[in-house]
Amino acid sequence: MNEAETIEKTGSVQAGEIHCLTIIGQVEGHQLLGEDSKTTKYEHIMPMLAAIEESPEIGGVLILLNTVGGDVDAGLGIAELIAGMKKPTASLILGGGHSIGVPLAVAAQRSFIAPSAAVTLHPVRLTGVVLGAPQTYRYFEQMQERIVSFLTGHSRATRETLLNYMLATDELANDMGTVLTGRETVECGLIDTLGGLSDALEWLHLRIAENAAP
Repeated sequence: MNEAETIEKTGSVQAGEIHCLTIIGQVEGHQLLGEDSKTTKYEHIMPMLAAIEESPEIGGVLILLNTVGGDVDAGLGIAELIAGMKKPTASLILGGGHSIGVPLAVAAQRSFIAPSAAVTLHPVRLTGVVLGAPQTYRYFEQMQERIVSFLTGHSRATRETLLNYMLATDELANDMGTVLTGRETVECGLIDTLGGLSDALEWLHLRIAENAAP
């Protein structure tokens, strides 16, 4: 049965049932960014997700992602909320998914990435800061472990594969990490499938129809 037949039989898919949530630029936590930086503020997103989950008028959520990093704790907090939703959720990486954008993508029940998009995997770091205390190193290791554990728990990628990408020294100039094309993210099991807007919407409509079926 195709999508059109499913919708016709259930009569469940109506306009406005899919809520579109955009997470772009840096994910801002407690530290404020300048007015010239496009940011996603976690204190706005978190209550919005709770309201979406409770709303009887919303059947599913489409999360559009184009990130350049941000606060790890804030990003993981948003990702945990998305992962804990019962309503159908689909994520779509457009352009780029950098740093904390990757956990946000895999948090959805189904993750898509545009063929022309890419993601960057790298270890947790602070640019330009010299780490001089063992306690600081351990803190960064703990943060890194939280990210790796979340990624392996919500995708098909293995821990070994992720760490190899994050700690690679031959991909990025003067840095560690790896840039993966859309196809490579699917091949390694990090993202579910290549696709675009219509693919993500089609998947959501099908899940909404299935949930509404008697």
